[in-house]
Amino acid sequence: MTKIEKPANNQFIEATPDSKTLVNHIIEGMESKKAKDIAVLDISAQTTLADFFVICTGNSDTQIKAIADAVEAEVQEKTGDKAWKKEGLQARSWIILDFIHTVVHIMTKEKRSFYNLELIWNDSKTTYIKSEG
Repeated sequence: MTKIEKPANNQFIEATPDSKTLVNHIIEGMESKKAKDIAVLDISAQTTLADFFVICTGNSDTQIKAIADAVEAEVQEKTGDKAWKKEGLQARSWIILDFIHTVVHIMTKEKRSFYNLELIWNDSKTTYIKSEG
């Protein structure tokens, strides 16, 4: 069995930037592509899976992909970090970007209404971001 001394790039050991700073960069990326109904769920008291979910709605599959690309670009430019895991890039109706301590959900209005993550995590502290425009 191979002994692993530490994860590559210290990804899990030195979690920089802190989750709140990362959330701010994620929101900036979302707003740059006119994401709708941005919500930040602080789930840190409910689970050890992550500290935050950042959820938004896109109007089309093209916009959903553009929002995901903008979030990734903003986070990488400001912090040097990349999403650890990405899901839904092909279907583009619900894209998930996992930044370890913060998970981004970019969804169509229909998917967001059907899965209703805000209701599932209703014990979390939820902050809605007022979008300009």
